[in-house]
Amino acid sequence: MQRVTLDGLADYAREVLAACEAGAGSFPVQSRVELPGLSIDVFSDHGELAAALGHGMATAKDAGHRQPARIFLAHPGIGSVPTPAQWGEALFNPQAFSERLEADGLRGHYFHDLRYWQFYHVEKRRGVQLMLSADGCPPWEFGAPLRCFLHWEYAARGMRLTHAGTLGAGGRGVLLAGAGGAGKSGTVAAGLLAGLESVGDDYVLVEFDGDRSVARPLFTTLKQDPTGFDRLGLASRLPDPGPLNWQGKYQFRVQDLSPGGVAEKLDIVALTVPRISGEAKSAITPISRRDALMALAPSGIAQMPGERESGFRFFGELTRRLPCFHLALGRRGEEIAETIAAFLDRGKP
Repeated sequence: MQRVTLDGLADYAREVLAACEAGAGSFPVQSRVELPGLSIDVFSDHGELAAALGHGMATAKDAGHRQPARIFLAHPGIGSVPTPAQWGEALFNPQAFSERLEADGLRGHYFHDLRYWQFYHVEKRRGVQLMLSADGCPPWEFGAPLRCFLHWEYAARGMRLTHAGTLGAGGRGVLLAGAGGAGKSGTVAAGLLAGLESVGDDYVLVEFDGDRSVARPLFTTLKQDPTGFDRLGLASRLPDPGPLNWQGKYQFRVQDLSPGGVAEKLDIVALTVPRISGEAKSAITPISRRDALMALAPSGIAQMPGERESGFRFFGELTRRLPCFHLALGRRGEEIAETIAAFLDRGKP
């Protein structure tokens, strides 16, 4: 079995990319994903991952120019796609891995347990996800397919894939940042049920446009554990939500709760850090930029391979631009949504 070390890493990435390009016509499924400034032709096999591309990606609504890209979701048995190699060194250093690829204009990621490789050529906008089978990827990929490729592509443009939820009204919105279990997803779902807008939960694209901080949608996925699902009364809208995902949560889409689906964009006017308070009413109070940065940056950077320094710079600038607040969540979803709507209307707590 082939083993790859740091010395041969860039060559291996180019070999895999070339094999997929040469055999593009052998892929059973070709689909197109239209995202902000990006039009991706995706070559794949049939399976759950291909289905996730069809229903889990947001479609850009603007008519702006989109750069073309090609990404291959590949496995042995498709054309001349090789069997995934194993890592050939005793230790795996993610930083050294990233730096070696970056020196050759490449980005990449390796997941040992599944012999799962991702490579992306930034200048050519060509990517490959090499797996042992059609769905041989980590379980979190089904909720946010192509996540790493989008991270690398948009980071090269000075934008950032951001681990946060969003809610808004009239084109103005807030980011909801924090670790898992803080109440972000439940807050987004409650806001949608109350008629607020969202450009997504979990991962959104954030860019700076002059003095504005703008969030745009990439994914349509929402998630709720059974307790939150029942508390929000979602069974009336989703009588058959399907099986629980790898996190023990139901997975559904923004358009299941909001007829208009994801908003085209939101001008972000504040960064909020939610926490479950147990109190009857919600409250919004100022926090320091340092505390806001610590809520926003670590998860976003830890979940995205490479681009660490640029990530900390971006999130530092974001917290400098935006007023930052704690959002103490009350017990009722309707009241939480009303609190956020009133905040957006006033522009202050």
